[in-house]
Amino acid sequence: MRSKLLMHPDSAFRWEDRDAMRALVSELGFGALFAATPDGPRVVHLPVVWQGETTLAFHVARGNGIARHLDGATGLFTVQGPDGYISPDWYGLDANQVPTWNYVTVELEGRIARMDQQGLVAQLDQVSALQEARLAPKAPWTRAKMDPSVFERMTRGIIGFTLEVQGWRGTRKLGQNKPVAARLAAADGVENAGRRAIAHWMRSA
Repeated sequence: MRSKLLMHPDSAFRWEDRDAMRALVSELGFGALFAATPDGPRVVHLPVVWQGETTLAFHVARGNGIARHLDGATGLFTVQGPDGYISPDWYGLDANQVPTWNYVTVELEGRIARMDQQGLVAQLDQVSALQEARLAPKAPWTRAKMDPSVFERMTRGIIGFTLEVQGWRGTRKLGQNKPVAARLAAADGVENAGRRAIAHWMRSA
């Protein structure tokens, strides 16, 4: 049922393509995890990796106050994709238009579970391998370059978790409610304002 709790009330902007949402999360690799705790609502900002189709893996500093409340909790992980302010002047329509903000976001809701030490190390290796591969032709960093005792000591300061995604909620607010010509004209405007990424999304909406 959670997947039916859609992020945006305008059906034109609802995004339900799970493969595409998964790809955006993988591409960005970083977001915010929200959870309710006895201390009140809390958020932690962290890198994530997919482990299978519906499981996100991440780690949190042991000293972060949210860490002791995550195991068994329901969490909400969000990523923010490209965004940009849209001026009404760009549409080329009548004067009765208003400013807005276009954006792409994903929310993933699910149950959090603590990983064992082996799982934590695997998650760390996966994160570094994925990110280092994007830096080619630089030779990739691996933990083989570290003193194993130093690596072990440092990992004692963090805790690994997984989030099993039960609810997928996406928004692609790209001007789909406007005529195609107006949307494309606004894409040109927002690109000229320096927001090339959201312009690309608007053109492909």
